[in-house]
Amino acid sequence: SQRLEMKAQVADAFLAKFQLTPDEMNLLRGTKDEPITEDFFKALGRVKQIHDDVKILLRTNQQRAGLEIMEQMALLQETSYERLYRWTQNECRTLTQESCDISPILAQAMEALQDRPVLYKYTLDEFGTARRSAVVRGFIDALTRGGLGGTPRPIEMHSHDPLRYVGDMLAWLHQATASEKEHLEAMLKLVTIQGVEENIQEVVGHITEGVCRPLKVRIEQVIVAEPGAVLLYKISNLLKFYHHTISGIVGNSATTLLTTIEEMHLLSKKIFFNSLSLHASKLMDKVELPPPDLGPSSALNQTLNLLREVLSSHDSSVVPLDARQADFVQVLSCVLDPLLQMCTMSASNLGTADMATFMVNSLYMMKTTLALFEFTDKRLEMLQFQIEAHLDTLINEQASYVLTRAGLSYIYNSVQQHKPEQGPLSSLPGMDSVALKVAMAQFDRYLSAPDSLLMSQLNFLLSATVKEQIIKQSTELVCRAYSDLYAAVMDPSNEYKDPETTLHRSPHQVQALLS
Repeated sequence: SQRLEMKAQVADAFLAKFQLTPDEMNLLRGTKDEPITEDFFKALGRVKQIHDDVKILLRTNQQRAGLEIMEQMALLQETSYERLYRWTQNECRTLTQESCDISPILAQAMEALQDRPVLYKYTLDEFGTARRSAVVRGFIDALTRGGLGGTPRPIEMHSHDPLRYVGDMLAWLHQATASEKEHLEAMLKLVTIQGVEENIQEVVGHITEGVCRPLKVRIEQVIVAEPGAVLLYKISNLLKFYHHTISGIVGNSATTLLTTIEEMHLLSKKIFFNSLSLHASKLMDKVELPPPDLGPSSALNQTLNLLREVLSSHDSSVVPLDARQADFVQVLSCVLDPLLQMCTMSASNLGTADMATFMVNSLYMMKTTLALFEFTDKRLEMLQFQIEAHLDTLINEQASYVLTRAGLSYIYNSVQQHKPEQGPLSSLPGMDSVALKVAMAQFDRYLSAPDSLLMSQLNFLLSATVKEQIIKQSTELVCRAYSDLYAAVMDPSNEYKDPETTLHRSPHQVQALLS
């Protein structure tokens, strides 16, 4: 009796360890419509455990029993996985609402299915397909119907405002992409196999692919309607920003969506530069004459306003720094080079002083516009060189204007061109003491009121600093000319009698009076 009881206990222990209870069997084999519960996963874990434990029997003399149990458990496992896959597939198919709740049981199901890579992959595909149609439907609703009860309003209500229209569509997509990624993370949070992050990115890529077509059609319409250079530029920067942000969420595997956004960015940039080039070529078509006050022409003012708007929108854009710098260089060369060409052509029929004044004013306007923005240092340097070249012209013109009006022009030229073989300077026509005294009387009148001899063009200069600089440097030239004349008259070889009475002021006195 004891021996039999012992055998019964061993048999019970054996069955408890290597067999499932009828309830567990029913749970695993359950019918098609029965939901999966927490107990199902416990039973499935038990099957796996028995399958592993049976290996101990194979090492003893109970091999036949071991093999039979192993086979039985393997079959049961396959049945269970099949049932689990069908249930998970149906669950995923129901997730077509805009907001989708991932149940803890679904996360557990994905954890269990990771042991069957093929079923795991099929389930992810099923989820992707269901969510893809939900996202497309959500996008079309957001465009045409708006939110529940009409708030937010339909995005297409703003299609008259291109920047807001494109911005709203991209913002919706950005939010949808982030939500889909969160759903997938919730669904796969218990999965431990390698490459979960890649799975998530791949499925998000598949989900967002559906919205690419409607998005592309709408943004293309906006861009091709050419809403103006500044708006195109803002749209281009907006697209660049969202490309950058969305790729931060999904990596680079949402390729179709990112490619679509990148294509639209390049298209808007291309049409923006076309628009700028067209504006520039119109400048060259009808070159205006400079206005009577030699200030910047209306075409120059308009173009600089356009440039200012483009660069301001650029300054406030959210694009990475290096991309902004490259854009800046391209924008500046697209606008400034034709502007400079236009100013030069416009001034080509003016006199020397008028031309230099007009050019200095135009260049000064360009320089003050650019000085407000970053990345313009090289251009500012070039403009400064050009301004200085025209300033030299104005300084020389002002100096010769003073010398002519003060009666010293002919005398100074004679001193400059005099050679010793011509004999003494005093013997040349118009260079005797009497002529010099007459000229000096005229020069004295200038010294008493130097401001009376200013070229009218200098009053047209926009920059007071530039005007001051010209007066100062041209006065220095006049002083230098007087010094040369004084030295020549005082030179005994030129045979002036009483040179001190002829030129009664020393160069030093003249300089003191003028400064």
